[in-house]
Amino acid sequence: MNDNCDTLQNLINAFTNLPSVGAKTAERYAYAIINMPQDTVEFFAKSMLDAKEYLHYCRICGDFTDHDICPICESRSSKVVCVVKEPKDIRAIEKSKHFTGLYHVLHGTISPLENKGPDDIRIRELVDRVTGGDIEEVIMATNPDIEGEVTASYIAKILKPLGIKVTRLAQGIQMGSDLQYADEVTLTKALQDRKEI
Repeated sequence: MNDNCDTLQNLINAFTNLPSVGAKTAERYAYAIINMPQDTVEFFAKSMLDAKEYLHYCRICGDFTDHDICPICESRSSKVVCVVKEPKDIRAIEKSKHFTGLYHVLHGTISPLENKGPDDIRIRELVDRVTGGDIEEVIMATNPDIEGEVTASYIAKILKPLGIKVTRLAQGIQMGSDLQYADEVTLTKALQDRKEI
């Protein structure tokens, strides 16, 4: 194999590191990059490098930001906190344009199969936020799967004795599905019809 082929194969191999990208998709991405204008490729590469260098977790909610505090925590004042599994879940809820509260990212769920317990996710930080502020309601927006339900129930058991109302998104979201794939209408309805745990 000559140098050009090695270079192409390295690019293809790099794309297979992305989730759900197999060999054929990686090859398609590689050829797309090769056929892009140079400035577009440079912007693409710089965006990835900047993301790795400058993005970190917001010290309040745990979402990704390139500042100390993310724009949502900085600009919103609310007595309602929506708890999600991952930062990408915030994007899904924000697309609905019907939630004006704050967020808390757990960075995982309780999952004995993955050896993840309550101390391995950001539950302690949530309790600190609730006890140290004027939060009145916590909406559990973890995925409607076994791990999401267990995590929601566990958090509810901790927060209810503190006098905090704990609600769960209504079940317009299919059991076993990921929040990020729910459409805006379904998410809006789930937020509006949430039930107390």
